[in-house]
Order: sequence, then structure tokens, then C-alpha cells
Amino acid sequence: MVNNEILLDIKDLHVSYGAIAAIKGINIHVRRGEVVTILGANGAGKTTTLRTISGLLKSKSGSIVFDKNDITGTPAHDIVTLGMSHSPEGRRVFGTLTVEENLMMGAYTLKDHDKETLEWIYDILPRLKERRKQLAGTLSGGEQQMLAIGRAIMSKPKLLILDEPSLGLAPILIKAIFKAVKEIAQSGVTVLLVEQNAKAALKLADRAYVLEVGHITHEGTSEELLNSEKIQEAYLGKKH
Repeated sequence: MVNNEILLDIKDLHVSYGAIAAIKGINIHVRRGEVVTILGANGAGKTTTLRTISGLLKSKSGSIVFDKNDITGTPAHDIVTLGMSHSPEGRRVFGTLTVEENLMMGAYTLKDHDKETLEWIYDILPRLKERRKQLAGTLSGGEQQMLAIGRAIMSKPKLLILDEPSLGLAPILIKAIFKAVKEIAQSGVTVLLVEQNAKAALKLADRAYVLEVGHITHEGTSEELLNSEKIQEAYLGKKH
């Protein structure tokens, strides 16, 4: 359920790699209960933006406020305890641990392991339940992606950040992952999503931003972007 309260507010964010400016003064906000997607070509700065929000990269200037806390420059492990969880591009599961052990690693910030959350993850991602005793390193790419998402929501986040969850996956698995993300959002978790599959992301999201070489060039509701000729040409394949 979306309300008007802003959970994440990014203002005039600049991020550089040495002398190279990667993010050039962007403004993004996410309301509590929303699904917001950031679209853009490779090298646009999408992953850099997510890594800066979650504290893995330091910004040069600008501010990031999360749940009324100014988290600009705050270390990643402290941001996690405030209720933000980041499922990075490339999955990064612990290959020598079982599926269930990986999921439990996601709950390390909680005092008690939450059996209810674990069972809920198994409900929305049933393949993980089937494989719960299996070593994560033996899973397929799609199963590892499901595990990375499941691990990210074990900490019961207020905000779930997903970086390219469908990258390199077969269409049937992409469908399963987007269905799970929809269920996560419907449970009340706010979602910020970076995704190459623009059409699937816009169908899932409430609003979207388009990032091009470090600048926001378009923003609006998903419906507005789906109907925009420029966005259709650049990201969706032009309608005939």
C-alpha cells in the first residue's frame, strides 16, 4: 500500500571514480510501499547509484535520507540495521553453505531467526524449499538469484534494493522472479529495482526514472513511460 510518506530521498547526488564523474547531481525519491525502477543502458550509472544508497560507495556530494535518517556516508553494515537490504548484481551467494544457511545469513541483524519469514520465503520461492539442504554453489543461475532475493528479505527490510534480478536468466525463471518481487511488494516492503528488462520492470513498478550517463533524463509513472515514444524507441522496441 503506497502512502505519501517518503522513505528514501536522494538530493543532488554526485559520485565519482577518481576524476571520472559517474553520477552527476541526481534526485530520486521513493515513497513507503512503492515499487520504483531505474532504467538505463549499460554504463548509465544504475549500479553505482544503488551501491551509493546502500553505503558500499561514498558520494562526492549530495544527501541520502532513509526513513528520516541522514545516511550520507554511513557504512553499509549500519545502513542494513536501519532496515535497508541490497541484493547485488551477480547474486554472490555463499557457495559452500546450504540454501537454508544462506537464508539464515540474511537474518544476522535480527536477534531471533524468524521461522515465519523463512516459511514465507519458501512459499513465494518454492524452489528454494525443494533445495533447502543443497549447497548454494550447486544451484542454477536462476535458483541462485532466487536465493539472493530470499536472503535479502530475511532481515525484514523496509526497503529492498534489487540490482538486475533477471540478468542472464531464462524467460520462465524471469517470470517466477518478477512474480515473487510483486508478492514481496504486496506484503508492504518498498522496492527499488534496477533492471535491463524495461518492459517487465515498468509493468511491476509504480514509478520509474531513466538514467543516462549519470543524469536523470525522464521520470514519471510507469504508465507514462510505457506510453512515451522516446522510451519505447530507446528501451522497449518501438511500437508499430
